[in-house]
Amino acid sequence: MNVIGFLKVAVLALVLQSYAANVLAALNIQHWTTAEGSEVYFVENHSLPMMDVSINFRAGSAYDHPDTGGTAAVTHHLMALVAGGLEEEALTNRFADIGAVLGGSFDADRASFKLRTLTSEQQAALEAFTLVLHKPDFPPAVLAREQARIVAALQEAETEPDSIAQKAFMQSVYGMHPYSLDQNGEISTVQSLTAAQLRQFYQTYYTAKSAVIAMMGDLTTEQAKQIAARLSAGLPQGPALAAVPPVTAPASASVKKIPHPAVQAHILLGQPGNKRGDVDFFPLYVGNYILGGGGFVSRLTEEVREKRGLAYSVYSYFMPMSQLGPFQIGLQTKKEQADEALKLVKDTVQQFVDKGVTEKELAAAKDNLIGGFPLRIDSNSKILEYLNMIGFYQLPLDYLDSFNDQVAKVTVQQVNDAFKRRVHPESFATVIVGAE
Repeated sequence: MNVIGFLKVAVLALVLQSYAANVLAALNIQHWTTAEGSEVYFVENHSLPMMDVSINFRAGSAYDHPDTGGTAAVTHHLMALVAGGLEEEALTNRFADIGAVLGGSFDADRASFKLRTLTSEQQAALEAFTLVLHKPDFPPAVLAREQARIVAALQEAETEPDSIAQKAFMQSVYGMHPYSLDQNGEISTVQSLTAAQLRQFYQTYYTAKSAVIAMMGDLTTEQAKQIAARLSAGLPQGPALAAVPPVTAPASASVKKIPHPAVQAHILLGQPGNKRGDVDFFPLYVGNYILGGGGFVSRLTEEVREKRGLAYSVYSYFMPMSQLGPFQIGLQTKKEQADEALKLVKDTVQQFVDKGVTEKELAAAKDNLIGGFPLRIDSNSKILEYLNMIGFYQLPLDYLDSFNDQVAKVTVQQVNDAFKRRVHPESFATVIVGAE
């Protein structure tokens, strides 16, 4: 990075540090569709001389095939390395020299790329960004090098109890559904990937009609429309993609015990939970805070850690996705205590489902969730992530404005009813890594 690039990065860091955004009373989300069919979500904010842009695709690991697992992740990874005929160092310097930051994320549902730049450098930053999106290269030599690196990481993961447990848990919960696939692929499938397969995946899944563009920052609506049109026009022009297929919950409980030399047993249990836009989202969200999402004030922590000392930490969470994402409970405990701890967790969840929550617990949970909400939207980048979610999962445009109101409206009856209908401890999939 040259001196000018370094200074620009420093300026960007300073303005970010000095930025303390007020919670927006009414977040004005503008929405339109480009000529090529990309959905666009934009929030104009001139508080900082910068812009954040992201583009999301239905190109996560759930669009892989078991025989070619890892194609989605490797495609996403290589797109950010070599593009437009530029080698890695040259492409990296295109962003670094103007103080721009290229980022991205990847999960089962989606693959995304993000750009953060000072608005004074937006044209140069967008030129580099469009190379990544429109002209990715998949050189065989770079692919071979990255395959070796990814395989090494997969081999290491096969020795780590946390990774082993998470992989086995998703397989137990989802069976043959695409959500069961390891997001990084399998050693054998990653080793066999070709550059032609990556190019085909890009052409099929990174289409304009499947793209969701989110923008936040120092732009006018007209400028945002020009940027969105530019990003959309250069993408493959294939058809819109179908959503991930529905999830079928396991018909019965399962227990998978995996030997491991770790000192502690790593335990995961749960089931398919809920999806984005689910009618039960808020009752489950608030109720889970009481069950296991509220840290030291949760029921699981009180029973498992405070009263019995069987684990340092225990948690539960819902991970909504396009289809039913996992409801997961996790803890670590001494191997000789694994059966006792597991029984206590199941009993605690069953009691929670059977007897429900109290008004006092509900009031405390809502106070904490509502009180902490401003910290979740106190920067452009955080709001951008919500724009991504709202756009990709087609949530209401007032989702953020009404979030606290929705939390406040949740009643004891709604929580209790939702957990009775949706959470079934008798059908949980259970994984114990390090079982005796």
